[in-house]
Amino acid sequence: MAKKPRKPTAVEKKLVGVADLVIAAAEKRKDPTIAIPVRSLSNVNFNERKGLIEMGKRKQARSFFNVAMAKKFMQTVLVADALSELQRANLTTSLREIYYRTKHTIKDSHENTLDTQDESDPLIEDLEVTLTALREELHVRAENAGSIVGPVVFVDDGDRVDCTRLGKGGYSVPSIVEPEYLQIARCTADFVLLVEKGTQWNRLSEDKFWRRYNCVLLTGNGQPPRGVRRLARRLHEEKQLPVYVLVDNDPWGYYIYSVIKQGSINLAFESQRMAIPKAKFMGLSSADPEAYGLPRNVGIKLNDKDVARARELLAYTWFQKKSWQEEIKRMLSSGLKYELDALANKDFQYLTKKYLPRKLKEKDWLD
Repeated sequence: MAKKPRKPTAVEKKLVGVADLVIAAAEKRKDPTIAIPVRSLSNVNFNERKGLIEMGKRKQARSFFNVAMAKKFMQTVLVADALSELQRANLTTSLREIYYRTKHTIKDSHENTLDTQDESDPLIEDLEVTLTALREELHVRAENAGSIVGPVVFVDDGDRVDCTRLGKGGYSVPSIVEPEYLQIARCTADFVLLVEKGTQWNRLSEDKFWRRYNCVLLTGNGQPPRGVRRLARRLHEEKQLPVYVLVDNDPWGYYIYSVIKQGSINLAFESQRMAIPKAKFMGLSSADPEAYGLPRNVGIKLNDKDVARARELLAYTWFQKKSWQEEIKRMLSSGLKYELDALANKDFQYLTKKYLPRKLKEKDWLD
């Protein structure tokens, strides 16, 4: 019996549409042009009702006959072709492999299609927003860059993963965590604690904080990658778990929290599936050094970049709440920032034995 021809996926059809656009323009002797939505602060809006950063309608034309854009246009089409190949083969691959797959020297020249991965990665983001297809739907994965431990069970490619039985190292969060790849089989936690730093996550895991407070501990080791953010969103949405965010007391920690809560400026198109508008800021807050008796000598003097970044945050629409204006201005007036690691000045287990238990008991967090 002859095999039925494979039906192209919706995402594959969109990718093929990029090639169709070039062919149609060539047949009409017109300049092939792709309209790419602008990914910058000037083209985002804050939807106060939803609590999300959303992308605006401004677009930038990327055309082949424009000398300044020709190479980037060619690169965009090359990357779209590689992504289409993945769809047809039903394979996933890494950002790095996409770079190598599309890199070659143009015939009869010394010109490479791509010189560094810094050129190909943004093109994938351009295609995501242009085609309204997330990277995960394009079958592109990043390196695993997060960890999770606690009372949750996943099914990963048919394998059952119990995150209470993997030791203090926990489970490495995949970059693609969509339901067709990773199922949440069971979760009995009361909340998710999303920790900025891997060092603090290690302390919490080693001290079995998740067991005493029946929570899921999650980290992205800095700015959480998309897989970590998406998994936190799924636990919040599918299991109705509150999400608390624990970051350093500095402008960068504040921004990490805002990306988790409202979404990011650069990838505003994906806020609907990534952001968690009800996420709460657990700390470190600028009031904590005084409240918890941290000496000034464990603080770090704000540098010019810190001050400039803090002033930028003060102007963002999503930081206009009175509590957040006070929080950021208090940090600026103190002239200091504090790392989570500074809590070790009190005791190595101060974070797990004193700081977080008090925060949870007093419901001391910012919204």
